[in-house]
Amino acid sequence: MQGLATEEQRLIHQTVREFARDEVRPHAPAWDRAGRFPMELVPRLASLGLLGMTIPVEFGGAGLEMRAIAIAIEALAWGDGGLALSVAAHNSLCAGHVAAFASDEQRRRFLPRLASGEVLGAWCLTEPSAGSDAAAIRTRAERRGDHWVLNGAKVFVTQGSVGGLYVVMAVTEPGAGRGGVTAFVVERGTGGLEIGRKEEKLGVRSSDTAEVRFVDCVVPDANRLGATGDGYRQAMRTLERGRIGIAAMAVGIGRAALDASLSYAHERTAYGRPIADLQAIQFMLADMATELDAAWLLTERAADLADRGEPFRREASMAKLYASEAGARAASRAVQIHGGYGFIKDYPVERFYRDIKLCEIGEGTSEVQRAIISRAVLESRGGTP
Repeated sequence: MQGLATEEQRLIHQTVREFARDEVRPHAPAWDRAGRFPMELVPRLASLGLLGMTIPVEFGGAGLEMRAIAIAIEALAWGDGGLALSVAAHNSLCAGHVAAFASDEQRRRFLPRLASGEVLGAWCLTEPSAGSDAAAIRTRAERRGDHWVLNGAKVFVTQGSVGGLYVVMAVTEPGAGRGGVTAFVVERGTGGLEIGRKEEKLGVRSSDTAEVRFVDCVVPDANRLGATGDGYRQAMRTLERGRIGIAAMAVGIGRAALDASLSYAHERTAYGRPIADLQAIQFMLADMATELDAAWLLTERAADLADRGEPFRREASMAKLYASEAGARAASRAVQIHGGYGFIKDYPVERFYRDIKLCEIGEGTSEVQRAIISRAVLESRGGTP
């Protein structure tokens, strides 16, 4: 890992990369084939501190800065993109949302359980008719005394069927648009919380993705996160940090594709010599390495701004946009370098090619990122967004 500034960060990368090499990579193909989240690995993830990265030390977490979190996610994604997605969503979306916007009493109740792996965290925003347009969600929460009654459905929920704690965005004031959305914590076992269909996905198949439904689901007001009507703002701030994690994930998958291509290019011969001697192959490897390093530098910049408490929305979108597309190009070139073998499941680049696509879609598509970036650029020059 290049560009690491501190000994702690180098140690984090080394520790997670070794874990990914020894305990994740050997099993990733089987998890992918079965479409199974490895629940048996949760205690190990917790013992390494990977489930409490965004959680302050006083609540049982590691209290890592964003740059260190990105380093850990990149190293884990090198081992398996699906597991990295699960860890990123648990940390940046669910635990990160609670850590940033919950009361101290709520943090004491929820964060230690997330950090220890007692429960996995899920984040419920997207709906069948509301994806990028988060203000158009239809899940409703109606107040009745000291509790709320939730009705609606969320889709594409990471940890949807295995989660133990769900952060849910719901409309509490119909017609108020962005100002009518409120965030709630719903715990597994709550009456009216129903797990729907588990999705069969193209890639990141070791990450659990499912529909979550709320049918007259009663949630105490004590589980409301922040002020009524503040949920949309909270969600957007949470996504900004989450995009840095997706950028890091994309770099990790891309670097796995590059490493596999380097090994194959030295082993495979054509015309009596390794294909690594062919300029066409060399140029593809050069482009992969250059673009992935550039993607990592953008990711580091966004993370550094976040750690310094400076605005980073534009930079997070730039990192997520460029890293996801650079990772996709790297995976595509890896398949090309492998030729026919890149098209079969005996070689890992086929899985990398499928896994990386999620990075161009999840937590805001590439088109959404371009809209955010262009608006920020226009505003900085006094234009009209």
